[in-house]
Amino acid sequence: MNVRGRSYGYVGPVELKDEVRADGGGRRIGSASDFAGWVAEQAAAELAEPFTFVVDVDGVLRLAPRRSEHVACAAGGRVLSAGEIGFVREAGRWAVSEVSNQSTGYCPDVTSWAQVARALDAVGLRRPAGFTHEIVFRRCPDCQEHNIVRENDFVCVFCGGALPAAWNVDVAP
Repeated sequence: MNVRGRSYGYVGPVELKDEVRADGGGRRIGSASDFAGWVAEQAAAELAEPFTFVVDVDGVLRLAPRRSEHVACAAGGRVLSAGEIGFVREAGRWAVSEVSNQSTGYCPDVTSWAQVARALDAVGLRRPAGFTHEIVFRRCPDCQEHNIVRENDFVCVFCGGALPAAWNVDVAP
């Protein structure tokens, strides 16, 4: 295992992780030819919607249908990032049209973009300079609930407690 930076453990519902098969997971896309083979198998209707993605601890992009759980895409393992990603055909080649860190199962920090960029560059996909939609996740130190911070309002929606400025989701309380 070659971990390149912070990895994220699964923090979602236990029953979803319990259903994951260790030999499963999203399709590993480590090269341009891997992506070409994968995209050729996708129906046009599927390509019109974003897909579930993770960057595994080896730095490899994994893709699964949008309604897949991130923990299933990651075969139950830790990830360097997770979210949703969309693709578009531009000037005869594939590019990333949208990408977010929207994964309530892993709640990756916005700083995980560097890992996503590295994985997309390895595949040769044109990409934006950062997440096109950033989600700020925090765990409340008071009630331990996971929160999505909106409009820089670092207040827990469950108990009203103050949320920390620094990412803290899968760090033990």
